[in-house]
Amino acid sequence: MTQSSRLAGFYDQPLEKRIERVARWAELAEDETSVLRGAMGLDLTRADQMIENVIGLHSLPLGIAVNFVVNGRDVLVPMAIEEPSVVAGASFAAKLARAGGGFQAITTAPEMIGQLQVLDIADPWSARFDLLAARAELLTLANETDPVIANLGGGARDLEVRIFEQTPAGPMLVVHLIFDCRDAMGANTVNTACETLAPRVKQITGGRVGLRILSNLADRRLARARCTVPVEALAFGDFSGERVAQGIVEAWAFAAADPYRAATHNKGIMNGVDAVVVATGNDWRAVEAGAHAYAARSGHYTSLSAWARDAEGNLAGTLEMPLAVGFVGGATRVHPTARVALKILGVQTARELAEIIASVGLAQNLAAVRALATEGIQRGHMRLHARQVTIAAGATEDEVARVTERLIAGGHVRPDRAEAILAEMRSEH
Repeated sequence: MTQSSRLAGFYDQPLEKRIERVARWAELAEDETSVLRGAMGLDLTRADQMIENVIGLHSLPLGIAVNFVVNGRDVLVPMAIEEPSVVAGASFAAKLARAGGGFQAITTAPEMIGQLQVLDIADPWSARFDLLAARAELLTLANETDPVIANLGGGARDLEVRIFEQTPAGPMLVVHLIFDCRDAMGANTVNTACETLAPRVKQITGGRVGLRILSNLADRRLARARCTVPVEALAFGDFSGERVAQGIVEAWAFAAADPYRAATHNKGIMNGVDAVVVATGNDWRAVEAGAHAYAARSGHYTSLSAWARDAEGNLAGTLEMPLAVGFVGGATRVHPTARVALKILGVQTARELAEIIASVGLAQNLAAVRALATEGIQRGHMRLHARQVTIAAGATEDEVARVTERLIAGGHVRPDRAEAILAEMRSEH
């Protein structure tokens, strides 16, 4: 029986009911469900094996974004994030996109770039010629560093050589090793291959090999997502669908033209992207670095997404960005919650994971620009923010809802107002 991610009323259900519903969806075992309850997640012993100088654990809320259809498949999306309104925004935007058939997403081959910096070369152009002449030998040498990936159909794909005739350190030659990492993110594999190539590159060029390291500008490993929202689905309150659609296009045009706006526009995209990347145990710093570098690849920092009206007048959005995420290795297999998150997603490959993440990024972007172009970002966000302020003021579980309502009604969502309302309520009792 096909399951639907359209979980009406999911937000209003008690916490335990939400856990049970997701556990049934993903067919989680009891120990996996216990991970969601916090009973069997990351412990200090395992944390101490993951990084150095461990003194404790730091938790983030794990939410579920509903309503997603990606490439025809219903998906529940785990998102680890502390910011209110992100999970709700992604879920709402996925509902809008669902009216137009959901998200379509594609990825390029999972190829990463390893860089070797070569210095102190008398004739860089001749050195470049010699390296390219030895391409087959160097690719074979790189493949020997990870025969498992090579046997799975991945491995070294190509060798590129770039020359920088003027840098603050003088002329340098940069070798790019293009390496297909299959279902791994690939940092360790590519770094090892670069280290292995360094002595031979030194012999061939007669130069000095400096840095040997992966590049996080993974522009050979792109994810693209698209959605179409029927214009009538965008209508609400006093806002016609036509007005909302045009407002979204105009909001995107602002980001496309102005880097100050583009930075915040892209931050909204990364709210969705990072939350899934963190939930699945992937490297969100690498994804962030690649995304923003890609946004500036033309020399002008601009939007990662694009919004337009199609021939029928419907709203059409696309997103393109590097997405170097893995399905095997690293924290994706060590962290108990990451393993459960991947099971909930039901993905079988790193490319499928990247396609879902790109779709979430586009959904989050849609939610943000829709709010900005209509009633403003604060109306929906402040209700959720008010709950955090109320909890921080010391409200108990029974007091949170009442204090939050008074805080919002007063129009000033601040810690001092929450403390005053809480004190007043308690004095009344």
